[in-house]
Amino acid sequence: MQNDEHRRRSMGFLDLGGATWACYLVTFRDASGRWKGFFSFRPREEENGGEEIRTADIFLEDAESEIDRKARGLGRPLLSGLLSSALHTRERSQPDPPALRNWFGEVLSSNSREVAGEWESRDEPAEERTLAELRSIYASYRIDQVAHFITLVDPDDFQRTVDTILDGQAFDFSTRDRLQFAMMVVAEIEGLLPLPPFETWAEDYTSHPEAYRKYTHELHRGESTD
Repeated sequence: MQNDEHRRRSMGFLDLGGATWACYLVTFRDASGRWKGFFSFRPREEENGGEEIRTADIFLEDAESEIDRKARGLGRPLLSGLLSSALHTRERSQPDPPALRNWFGEVLSSNSREVAGEWESRDEPAEERTLAELRSIYASYRIDQVAHFITLVDPDDFQRTVDTILDGQAFDFSTRDRLQFAMMVVAEIEGLLPLPPFETWAEDYTSHPEAYRKYTHELHRGESTD
């Protein structure tokens, strides 16, 4: 369980396997003074007690607010996947995954669509989008950039990159908690990509909405974006 140095905030509820789970983001400082974060889950009927399961430490940032921003930018598919992953780890019954690179792409594309909604199929002018809608589309755009980058990497090179990001340990994604480790990999890749800040992106998006719509449509359907 958590000590006084851990900070918890509710991330809402998730439905999985006929049960409703309360989801929490938990943050704390490590020995070096940097902030770490993970998700914990508890059945809703046992919200004030009972067994709680958690992910690995997924986030590592200099500022707690950055962990909160990244966590709240996730869609329900990833949060539900993390819950499922944590349950499988506890039960030691993880199924065999698809190829690692393809699996990353599938999860990220699903989460991107959830974060932004079906914005690419809606016809209203880009300049009429609300600030909240633009921020959701921007979060989806950042996820899509990671997904696209992964599709361009040779599968063997990607496997070696994953091993390097995960402290050089060759995790077996068919038996270990692959989604929790995947979140670490995604956060690391996103931090290395030269992505524009929101203000720059929003100006370009409102000027060229059809280019973004076409790119997103093709990427989510596995078509070429060259």
